[in-house]
Amino acid sequence: MTAAAKEIWFLTGTQNLYGPETLEQVAQQSQKVVEQLKSGFGASANIVWKPILKTSDEIRRVMLDASAADQCIGVIAWMHTFSPAKMWISGLDALQKPLLHLHTQAGQSLPWATIDMDFMNLNQAAHGDREFGHMVTRMGTARKVVVGHPTEKHVQDRITAWAFACIGWNTSQNLKLARFGDNMRYVAVTDGDKVSAQMKFGMSIENLGVNTLVAAVAEVSDAAAEALCQVYEAEYDVAPELRAGGARHESLVYGAKIEIALRGILEAGGYGAFTSNFEDLGDLRQLPGLAVQRLMADGYGFGGEGDWKTSALGAILKSMTPAGGGTSFMEDYTYHFGPGTPKVLGAHMLEVCPTISGQKPKIEIHPLGIGGKEDPVRMVFTAKPAPGRVVCLADMGDRFRLISNEITIVEPTEDLPKLPVARAVWEPAPSLAESAEAWILAGGSHHTVLTNSVSLEAIEDFARIAKAELVIIDEDTNLRAFRKELQWSASYYRLAAQI
Repeated sequence: MTAAAKEIWFLTGTQNLYGPETLEQVAQQSQKVVEQLKSGFGASANIVWKPILKTSDEIRRVMLDASAADQCIGVIAWMHTFSPAKMWISGLDALQKPLLHLHTQAGQSLPWATIDMDFMNLNQAAHGDREFGHMVTRMGTARKVVVGHPTEKHVQDRITAWAFACIGWNTSQNLKLARFGDNMRYVAVTDGDKVSAQMKFGMSIENLGVNTLVAAVAEVSDAAAEALCQVYEAEYDVAPELRAGGARHESLVYGAKIEIALRGILEAGGYGAFTSNFEDLGDLRQLPGLAVQRLMADGYGFGGEGDWKTSALGAILKSMTPAGGGTSFMEDYTYHFGPGTPKVLGAHMLEVCPTISGQKPKIEIHPLGIGGKEDPVRMVFTAKPAPGRVVCLADMGDRFRLISNEITIVEPTEDLPKLPVARAVWEPAPSLAESAEAWILAGGSHHTVLTNSVSLEAIEDFARIAKAELVIIDEDTNLRAFRKELQWSASYYRLAAQI
């Protein structure tokens, strides 16, 4: 999946009070600030400087333009000089894109020996930004505030995290999700209110009959499938029986046909995420495994058993994943309580994304005890050690709740020679017992999205943009305080919904 380059507009507030010479300096210095930010910016978006803003009409116009521009995913505002905040009311009211308030100034250090009133009149962000911040707070506009000089790494990193959140929000607003089959029967947490999800996050969830996929598979030629099998043999460690001439090569060919057909449906329909359900496979001969894994590696979101919320969250977080990072559909499957540090063994039937792999994945074929179909092909690997987090999106009935648990992905304590699926082993913070209790108290799902590279700050920024509840479980989690936090958070969001 590829996307057109996105833009973040950089807006500089001032006023006509200062005269043309000073305003020209404001413009020059604000352009320099943009270039300084770009030098350490790590997200896949362009920071675009816009002409300085001197009047209410100019502010309102650029905010309307930003809201209407498909390529614009967010706005950074900086008050270089004093920009009376009543000038910003109509503009802030019109803005429909995420906002970051950069509290900075052109110079990192004061010129102590030469500072005069001309310098003071030009460099007024210390109080100009406070005036702006007051109005943003009074209007209740969601935003992120970053303080520091644009050359400082922590400033660049925080803006990068917010930019990834803007990318995720843009993904969410434009996401189409295809569901092949419905939810697994009687399962609660994978279901939810699709209308509310579209109202809240923008995503559109569409049902497609599984036989749509069956028909598409039937149209794939043997030659096209064999060509894809050659790609498999070049990129992965394919089991001998699945290679060309092997006893079970035809199963790999059929798996390739599923990938070609599924990819074609998703591309033709503009879908960025999808689900499947082993209970509803129609005339498919295999549960899609390898195909799902490869599509996830290309950026598609996925959820098993019709889990559209986890699929959508997967697509969002994949769009927020820095280059070289890994993000995958995941499930807390079973535990190691000891000896040693307690751990979670995460896996699913087949569908774990190879972007989290620590080695060259193997393609193997093994029986699947449920579903009543032929043995499916799948990639088998172990996730590479790394810090990360597991995240879920839960429908609480009156609102959606994001839940994030900080984890450390580790090597398995011992080999897993008889476990023929991709897997991850991790140690959750603050401990397995405390994290699991907190997760259950928060109403989290058994399906999650695991990422080794989307930062917690980016997830926090996304939740702020979406005005969605976020619950964090980490080293600082205290269960007594956590139970109170859940009560306070629920009360706040229920109250906010009435305003």
